[in-house]
Amino acid sequence: MEILDITIALLTLITLEVVLGIDNIIFISILADKLPESQRDKLRKLGIGLAMVMRLGLLAVISWIMKLDADLFTVFGQGVSGKELILLVGGVFLLYKATRELFHLSGEKGPNAAVQTKAAGFNQLLMQVLLLDLVFSVDSIITAVGMVDELWMMYVAVVVTVVIMLVAAKPIAAFIAQHPSFKILALSFLMVIGVALVAEGAGHPIPKGFIYGSMAFAFFVDVLQMRILGRSDRTRS
Repeated sequence: MEILDITIALLTLITLEVVLGIDNIIFISILADKLPESQRDKLRKLGIGLAMVMRLGLLAVISWIMKLDADLFTVFGQGVSGKELILLVGGVFLLYKATRELFHLSGEKGPNAAVQTKAAGFNQLLMQVLLLDLVFSVDSIITAVGMVDELWMMYVAVVVTVVIMLVAAKPIAAFIAQHPSFKILALSFLMVIGVALVAEGAGHPIPKGFIYGSMAFAFFVDVLQMRILGRSDRTRS
């Protein structure tokens, strides 16, 4: 029975970590689109690989990670912990990046239309990936600590999750690139995650089941719409 309990707990943790990792994959995939074709796969693999290193490193200093829940200072009577501060910064950054990408996709250049946007360099994009890797890693590790007590289970879950992410990253990136509507949906997902991170950082966490359930429903509706429009186009031709 003990083996069964361990197996169920480990599989549940891996599933949750994979769900949390999808946000990371989407963000990396969208950033990788800014690079030449030859560098995109490198950024994806490097970004996900660094996420694993970061998570394993955080597990190695798990006692310090748990202290992040302690209040560092107080604002208007509300205590702010290290974890909340990291989530706030990460959420604001994610909202900024997703909003900016949606703005560029809309084709609206604004009053400064004559100004040409410089192409982002590999190192610049990698730094952005690292920032979000840190935010998602802290959230992931603290979630893992809340689910299981055994440190080895956390290590196994992190390694298995990253392997799954490495396998899934390229197909997800290709799917987003082939279907522009899904890129808009993916950016909208990132905005939702950004709002959730800011809310959690402000001490008002939104249940993750509600967030991911809504995202899954939106994804289902978009797939359904794509299939219906595809059939309509074939009928007309």
